[in-house]
Amino acid sequence: MRLLVVCLGNICRSPLAEGLLRHHLEQAGLGHRVELDSAGTSGWHIGNPPDPRTVRNALGHGLDLRGLRARQLRAADYHHFDWLLCADASNLADVRARAPADATARSALLLEWAGLGQGAEIPDPYTGGPEAFEHVFGLVDAAARRIVARLADRPQPVDA
Repeated sequence: MRLLVVCLGNICRSPLAEGLLRHHLEQAGLGHRVELDSAGTSGWHIGNPPDPRTVRNALGHGLDLRGLRARQLRAADYHHFDWLLCADASNLADVRARAPADATARSALLLEWAGLGQGAEIPDPYTGGPEAFEHVFGLVDAAARRIVARLADRPQPVDA
């Protein structure tokens, strides 16, 4: 299975989700079953590491995101990945609006796909303080754990 996590700038929510998913998949012995990446709908931060506040918060939980670099969503992603998992409804709308006519990837809200509630979104912590980054960590960690449990229960690709 190939999963791409998408947010606006690829410096807060999506790299955190990529890192947490990778961490929990490896801990569960499922790292070999899932290809992960993250991207942003905007190109503002291409090549930059995650936001220092995201890095600091993640390091406080034992997760190192410093090796990740932001990139922008590209047309090839719609063919390479099975799922484009979006942080919020605005990202999801952008992802769907940009989809090529022959796209094979499906798109959904990350929290909803993880089973954490219909229409559930990950708020953008960018303009918030440390508490906003901690709140996002909790949401994304819960989603990553649910996704790993879901994948562990299903040897076949997840449909929805």
